[in-house]
Amino acid sequence: MTESITNKNSTAPMHLSLIRCIIALLSSALLAFGLYNVHSLSGVTEGGILGLTLLLQHWFDISPAISGLILNLICYGIGWKLMGKEFMIYSLVSAASFSVSYKILEQFPPLWPQLAEMPLPAAILGAAFVGISVGICVRAGGAPGGDDSLAMSLSKAAHIDIQWAYLIFDLIVLFLSLSYIPLQRIAYSLLTVVLSGQLVGIVQRIPFPKFPADR
Repeated sequence: MTESITNKNSTAPMHLSLIRCIIALLSSALLAFGLYNVHSLSGVTEGGILGLTLLLQHWFDISPAISGLILNLICYGIGWKLMGKEFMIYSLVSAASFSVSYKILEQFPPLWPQLAEMPLPAAILGAAFVGISVGICVRAGGAPGGDDSLAMSLSKAAHIDIQWAYLIFDLIVLFLSLSYIPLQRIAYSLLTVVLSGQLVGIVQRIPFPKFPADR
């Protein structure tokens, strides 16, 4: 998930693409749509920053529109030197789009309230929204969540492979989520985490078109 990110040279001149910014914006809006209409009402959570925002929403009534932006900014601040300036800008566009989109969606009732009693379909549908939207955003050069930055920092500090850093963070969040989600629902959440991670990898391998700023 981070191969294209870690190869960035933070000292190289920036070549930003308006089209990539738009893709980052739209894919993050899609992520907010999935999180609000699936995860937030189904009891099936996510790992990483997404799962942490839902945890904070449950216990402290803090909207993911607010907590997501704050947590992402903290993570970006931790790892900005490793990520590069272009990735930072695309990621900030993504984070802002997610928060604004989620805030707008909160003004309307969820589209599929029946998912609250259907954890398996919710796990699969939620994984599709997360995997596809995050994968598209990463392919555009950014990330709607600060998980990439945090995982890279943990990998460097603990001298472990990046995939294990992701898994550790996801498992920590899922473990904390046991404080309000039954064990059976956590099992569905683990399914969502695995499926969404695989989808991100699949989307990343899809050839992405070259834009004028990339040439």
